[in-house]
Amino acid sequence: MTRRELFAKSLFGSLGLAGVTALGQDPKPDPKPFQGEDVFAKLLQRADAEKWVDLPIGERMGKIGMSLVETPYVAFTLELWTDREACIVNLKGLDCVTFFETSLGFARMLKKGGRTPRDLVREITLTRYRGGELGDYTSRLHYTSDWIFDNGEKGTVEVLAPKLPGSERFTKPVSFMTEKPNLYRQLKANPMLVPKIAAYERAINARETYYVPIERIDEIEPLLRTGDIVGITGKQKGIDCDHTGLCYRDDEGTLRFLHAGQSAKRVLLDKRLSEYLKGWATGAMFARPIEPEK
Repeated sequence: MTRRELFAKSLFGSLGLAGVTALGQDPKPDPKPFQGEDVFAKLLQRADAEKWVDLPIGERMGKIGMSLVETPYVAFTLELWTDREACIVNLKGLDCVTFFETSLGFARMLKKGGRTPRDLVREITLTRYRGGELGDYTSRLHYTSDWIFDNGEKGTVEVLAPKLPGSERFTKPVSFMTEKPNLYRQLKANPMLVPKIAAYERAINARETYYVPIERIDEIEPLLRTGDIVGITGKQKGIDCDHTGLCYRDDEGTLRFLHAGQSAKRVLLDKRLSEYLKGWATGAMFARPIEPEK
């Protein structure tokens, strides 16, 4: 089943960062902000044994992402509370956004000598929140294009789309969160946050954002690398990117899509990127991870 088919099956099937933070089931009592200490330990052990720290950050992210293959797809893991925001990390279940966030955060942590879950949370906080500062619910970078822009400003990624052949202005406005606030647990419980989200949406829509249209993806595939972050643009009104994941160049040199797939219900290494996009996507945005200073 393609992401496009999921639209007909579930409103939340392809909502990108906005969908990741949408209304989910009520959280379990006393949730833990960090889950998956055993997964963390296994990743760290493998990283040490295979010397991942010596690899370029993109290759390091590829190793981490491939080590997370078969992890169950679980949505709404960030939505534990409505009265406060916390940087939640759950390695037991990942969605399309928390998958690439985790891969990037773990790769950055390794380079900086981090060895604890707290170190991983620190790196994910930096990339997940506007300016790297955790505040209320609105401080989270809910839209993919906003995540790419803010992380470009922070120097954690290089924004690629303006530099890639065939790049064009992305003019589709974002508005989904303020048009449908009742689909978000935090906005439903705290309607005073909606105007703040609206202000961020206006700022996003005023920017010059670029993407590569679907008909030019074949052309730019040779220029992409393992670990490049992909924001897939689609037709859903009010949403910039419907899905996210990572580029991964396999042993044969084919650029494939590594992601947490909702229809597959797990993290998987999927088909060639351009083939994956055909038939439902309008194009894609790209960001390349930047090696952190130790």
